Amino acid sequence: MDGPEDPILPAGPIRPAEGVPTLTVAELEADPHGVFRAWRPRLPFVGHEVAGALVLRAADVDRLMRDPRLQATETLYPETRGIREGALFDLFAHGMLTANGAAHRRRRSPFTRTFAARMIEGVRPRIRAAAEGLVREWMPEGEIDLVARYTALIPARTIADILGLPREDVPRFTRLAYDVSRVLSFSFGPEDIPDLEAAAVALKDYVEALLAARRSAPRDDLLSRFLAEAEATGELTPQEVVVQIVQMIVGGTDTTRVAGAMQAALLLRHPEQWAAVARDPDLIPAAVAESLRYEPSVGSAARAARDDIPLEGYVVPAGRLVLLSTMSASRDETVYARPDTFDIRRADLPRLHPVFGGGAHRCIGEPLARVELEEALRALVRLAPCLRLAGAMPVLRGHSGIRRIDALRVAA
Repeated sequence: MDGPEDPILPAGPIRPAEGVPTLTVAELEADPHGVFRAWRPRLPFVGHEVAGALVLRAADVDRLMRDPRLQATETLYPETRGIREGALFDLFAHGMLTANGAAHRRRRSPFTRTFAARMIEGVRPRIRAAAEGLVREWMPEGEIDLVARYTALIPARTIADILGLPREDVPRFTRLAYDVSRVLSFSFGPEDIPDLEAAAVALKDYVEALLAARRSAPRDDLLSRFLAEAEATGELTPQEVVVQIVQMIVGGTDTTRVAGAMQAALLLRHPEQWAAVARDPDLIPAAVAESLRYEPSVGSAARAARDDIPLEGYVVPAGRLVLLSTMSASRDETVYARPDTFDIRRADLPRLHPVFGGGAHRCIGEPLARVELEEALRALVRLAPCLRLAGAMPVLRGHSGIRRIDALRVAA
């Protein structure tokens, strides 16, 4: 099978950039917005104790998303974290998200049509009906956890329907997906790797069992069509077939769960904006976009530097991981007026939202995520216009990868 034309330099001791301070994971996790606000006007990037470089400014993040001197990380990230084999390692070695060149195109191609914007618009009515059904289900209860009872269920049930997974499997595969997605952040230590590996093995075994069932009894679903095409063309190895579905499950459940909860919380924290959306549903796309800017569900996009990259008088060293900070870029004072203010009517949002990445690796699930978030919000403001926070404002934790959220208590 094909791979990148030029391998990334092997992981080793981080070479610091001259004149740039190195920040610890602990200080970044404690107050990422505060850290970014302090350093962004002073430096184009800061050092990261694990990743090497953390790029802060919107213009640099946008440009570097498409810079050929940066590439997808392949296995450099897990190797940096001490993961050199096993199911976790395979997610990076055989998946589309971390691949380059022909390997990336080959792994991504089977899903391009399925997740095209026009195709996804066709599933909007089903997502709307599912969201409204969930609201009607918990409305009589008064107070609930909106994450567990709503924002986690919409993307999980949607990806189950698209792939053809049994609805009764939703609790199982979502729990595993949430555990596995933690590997994409820096919030775990060596002591956590066995548990993360166990979750990855369990999710891989689950997908392998599904694929075996489709081989013996094909159905009219994406999983059967993907498997038949993959085996007919021979373009994907058996490992690649499994890993693409694992990545689809992880990517299709966790990020939208977080984003859906945070957009509801932000609007409820700003009741005048909640009321405006309830009065005028045409504001829903803008409310979704502003929520994703103000508190992105994905903190950064990871890349690897193929060459030394000069950046405003400093140099990002070759062979190192580079985090393009979505969080920092989304509150860059040179791009956004009053960036620390949540405002669904702001007029300075870019046409392409940075939370979905850029270049060849722009998120293939962007159209689906937007529809899920819009319909989740539409059902809430239409059927539960008097919804209110019933507890503390949730904190979105993490500075990289998929961020984390706890319960969101609301009352109807």
